[in-house]
Amino acid sequence: MTKNNQKIRFFRERIPTFECKQGCHDCCGPVTASSEEMARFPVKSDEEHEVALAEYNCPYLGDNGCQVYDERPLICRLFGTTQRLPCPNDKRPTVMVSTKIEHQIHRFLAGTRQLLL
Repeated sequence: MTKNNQKIRFFRERIPTFECKQGCHDCCGPVTASSEEMARFPVKSDEEHEVALAEYNCPYLGDNGCQVYDERPLICRLFGTTQRLPCPNDKRPTVMVSTKIEHQIHRFLAGTRQLLL
């Protein structure tokens, strides 16, 4: 396992989960992911990416929500778990992600090659 994959796993274990509002996809806009995270996703065509971007969506957003939910990128996992990325429907976990972990994740994202989904 690469060092970046180890960090991704470490961060995933520290981001709390919560139940989203049924049918909401407000945080499923264009986001970025590291190449390690992208390697876990099925390949989408250029056309699928272009259509999603034109609609300000993620190409992995399907009719029933996120198609890669279990493998979703760190940035997607952070939505709703920090004060800086609040859920637009006021959903949140019982305990928010720690500020220390949030800063570490942002430093990791800034220091890795990110690809637009």
